[in-house]
Amino acid sequence: MRSAFSKLVVIVWAVAGLAWAAPGQFSAQKRVGLTAGDQWEPALSADGAGHLYILYPHYAQVPDCKDCAAPTMLLVVSNDNGKTWQTPRVMLQSSSGQYDAQIVVDPADRRTVYAAWLQNRKRVVMLAKSVDSGVTWNFSVAVRSEVELDKPVLTVRGDRIFLGFNHEEDVWVAASQDGGRSFTSTRVNTDARPGWSLLGGTTVDPAGNVFLAWASYSKAGGARGPVNLYVAKSADAGKTWNRNLLDVSTAAPGCQNSECGEAYLGAQMSLASDAGGTLYALWSSGTQRMGPQRIYFSSSTNGGESWLPKASLTSAARGVEHAFPAIVAGAAGDVRVAWMDTRNAPYWNTYYRSSANGGATWSEEAKLSAFVSGYRYISRKGFRFPFGDYFGIAIDNHDDSHVVWGEGMNYQSPGSIWYAAGR
Repeated sequence: MRSAFSKLVVIVWAVAGLAWAAPGQFSAQKRVGLTAGDQWEPALSADGAGHLYILYPHYAQVPDCKDCAAPTMLLVVSNDNGKTWQTPRVMLQSSSGQYDAQIVVDPADRRTVYAAWLQNRKRVVMLAKSVDSGVTWNFSVAVRSEVELDKPVLTVRGDRIFLGFNHEEDVWVAASQDGGRSFTSTRVNTDARPGWSLLGGTTVDPAGNVFLAWASYSKAGGARGPVNLYVAKSADAGKTWNRNLLDVSTAAPGCQNSECGEAYLGAQMSLASDAGGTLYALWSSGTQRMGPQRIYFSSSTNGGESWLPKASLTSAARGVEHAFPAIVAGAAGDVRVAWMDTRNAPYWNTYYRSSANGGATWSEEAKLSAFVSGYRYISRKGFRFPFGDYFGIAIDNHDDSHVVWGEGMNYQSPGSIWYAAGR
């Protein structure tokens, strides 16, 4: 049963929704990364000294790296809060492809940077650590598997590192208590009904509680069955987990006029926690089978034991397809979100909102994507298709927001990553 306080907050949300704050002001979108080949699924983080870090897989031959196999994981760094960017550089040479970029800054010191990705035919989860603003890195193998893995997610706090990953219906977390020198892997969904699982996000709050979100697709229905959206919590450094069903989504439509992976536009959940310990979730979910998804938000102030009723954050009309939720949180009550939708169908655009009071009220939507000449997949109405399964959002040391996302012609190619900053 929800408390009277929870009910009061719900009422405040409903009333406040009639009077949003002014929309954020953002820079024009700018392409980042190499300008040849395809750039896909960027991850983004910011430290406490003005450095920004973008990690992404590059689908083409990398200059001066004959031994690099596509895709190659590239790092792009800014030392001045995004005003200028260094030349992209290879993180670690590999003769096998590298996939699913993750990069985070330790919130405990706002200095140490960690990155993770899949390589060796997706059977190894690599971990990289830098203590000098990304100039040099130490590399280690966090997970070694005999089967193909998918979608690592990464969160850290101090010496505690948590790497989630999945294999078909199994959801796992590799936990380190010693800064990445050793890891222990634990299956998270041992008590869950079997289903094809896809990880969405993870976070560790100031008290040390770890949270993991994933979508579980009905085993009988494949990508055309119902999708359970779970958040699991561990209060003992990843040894044991308790899950909470946050929502149930119908199957999403497939990609039109292009091939894409099953459930590419399907339900997905991202997580964040602020400095005060409030937990936030942003996800896409649908109510009509093979119909459009919508973006929803909820929060928990008691460590995930209970959640406020979900609230839709988009002003798009019903029937508009939404996908790819991204979320970040900073000081207590400071939460910022972004997503993509097709309100200018058939074109997509990237949108942003922020809240300074834990989601009680929100800024108006700011459209981040804009027209750039010279790209056949970009028009004045938007871009033709999202390029990648997820994108990144971060808060810098001046409390500005930074977002990096992918735009393309279709699921396959061509496509590139784009960046904007504002408040």
